[in-house]
Amino acid sequence: MRPILIGYFFCILSSSAKSQSFLSPVSLVYIKTNAYSSQVNDAFSSSTNQAALASVKNLSVGFYAERRFMLADLSSYSFALAVPGSSGSFALTANCFGSSAYNESSLGLAYGRKLSKIDVGAQFNYCQFRIEGYGSASTVNVEAGIMLHLNDQLQTGFHIYNPTRASIGKNENERLPIICSFGVGYDVSEKLFIGADIQKVEDQPVNVNAALQYAFESKLLARVGVATATSTFYFGAGFFWNGLRIDVTASLHPTLGITPGMLLLYSSSGKS
Repeated sequence: MRPILIGYFFCILSSSAKSQSFLSPVSLVYIKTNAYSSQVNDAFSSSTNQAALASVKNLSVGFYAERRFMLADLSSYSFALAVPGSSGSFALTANCFGSSAYNESSLGLAYGRKLSKIDVGAQFNYCQFRIEGYGSASTVNVEAGIMLHLNDQLQTGFHIYNPTRASIGKNENERLPIICSFGVGYDVSEKLFIGADIQKVEDQPVNVNAALQYAFESKLLARVGVATATSTFYFGAGFFWNGLRIDVTASLHPTLGITPGMLLLYSSSGKS
């Protein structure tokens, strides 16, 4: 049953994505809309829109791990570090997906700052793809974003990934796709945040990732959301302890099942 599920998973990817970039973890959508909040912005926000780094005021570090559809061969790991500076903020990101038979990895360096009434940011990525018995191929690409703060509660922005359509290795026919996204976030109150990210991957249908996060008190929170392209529902619950935030997450695919995950976030401000 396990090989059949893995094979089915990659058939879905090959039929719905041409020359797909790093495979975003199914439950990673759990935190993608945080970039468009002035209250719950964290280390992973720069992976959605690098312009979010302009709002970083404290050191923030995060680690996320998941086991996609309960299969060890489809495990994903993500790391993010955001460091504020005098004229802007920097971020380091690292991602890894797969197993010894097939895996994808990426390493990124980002920078974001305020320019008058808008925030801007950019990132350089090194991506590697490896298949056991066939070797590996790599590429370097860029991404960038802008954000506009309409008022103290409402933020919006635009992001583009791989505008140069970087090729993978020496094969000019294998290229990473161009990905464009538009996001909006509304901090209803100190406890409630609502956000959405509308994403268009080259040669794929539009995906809408919408989420809602509510803090029951200073120590507990809950988040629910949906990603329309894969009809995936996700949810999570977290708590704070001495500057550390720990979330247990899960997403549900209608055919492939449950993907459990865990998120760890630390902020030097004492909250995330």
